[in-house]
Amino acid sequence: MFDEKPILEVKHLSKLYGIGCDYCLDHPENRERNYCPRCRTIHAVSDVSFELYEGEILGIVGESGSGKSTLVQCMYFDQDSSSGDMVMHIGENSGKNVFTLSSQKKNSIRNQLFGMVYQNPYRGLKMKFSAYANVSEKLIAAGSRHVQRMLARSDELLDIVHIEAFRRKDTPKHFSGGMQQRVQIAKALSNNPPVLLLDEVTTGLDLSVQANVLDLIKIIQHELKVSMIVVSHDLAVVRMLAERTLVMLDGRVVEAGLTDQILEDPTHQYTQQLVYSLI
Repeated sequence: MFDEKPILEVKHLSKLYGIGCDYCLDHPENRERNYCPRCRTIHAVSDVSFELYEGEILGIVGESGSGKSTLVQCMYFDQDSSSGDMVMHIGENSGKNVFTLSSQKKNSIRNQLFGMVYQNPYRGLKMKFSAYANVSEKLIAAGSRHVQRMLARSDELLDIVHIEAFRRKDTPKHFSGGMQQRVQIAKALSNNPPVLLLDEVTTGLDLSVQANVLDLIKIIQHELKVSMIVVSHDLAVVRMLAERTLVMLDGRVVEAGLTDQILEDPTHQYTQQLVYSLI
């Protein structure tokens, strides 16, 4: 698979909270973790590069504050990157750095080529609208106007994520956390996006519910052939899902490779701590 051309490339992506200065920009070793003591800039994401291939699940693992969620939020245009490129080899803007496109074109990419599942369902769902309406919202954003087709598509996706028919007119605020995440997944898949971004989708769920959500993600990968980026602080989650993994610490990728290789022979001290915590 990895001999093929990637469908997405991220190149030297950085996200700063602050203006940066020569002291921290030219000499990263001067930072206190990801913080510059002189200009007080936080380097939330620092010079991250990777590729994503068709049908692949790429894991991004790291502790809270490592920059992994900020990274996918930049990719989904929830936040503006400070520097770097993201090149997609699909769609009408294939080969272009999509960070430089107009807001209108970014919205088109966001609605048609990406699906996003947030850690907090309140970010991804309208809690006072029905499950049907939440899935349809994404379809409407991409230009759909045919009500019966939207309902049929919503039923198809809510079947996939196992939301019972008698609950589909209910609002997500009355759903369990696991059901809310499954509705988010259905919404994210509504326009058949080739890339799905999942940010800590099992955090806060009971273990049995976590297992159901993880099984659903694997089924979606195999049946729909969607490429995914799975962000987690839990290496056990990434071990179950991802063929390749990036390990992030203080905004940087400190280790990258095949997930099995990282688990069997971690080289960075932080990765070793993560792996040994599983034993």
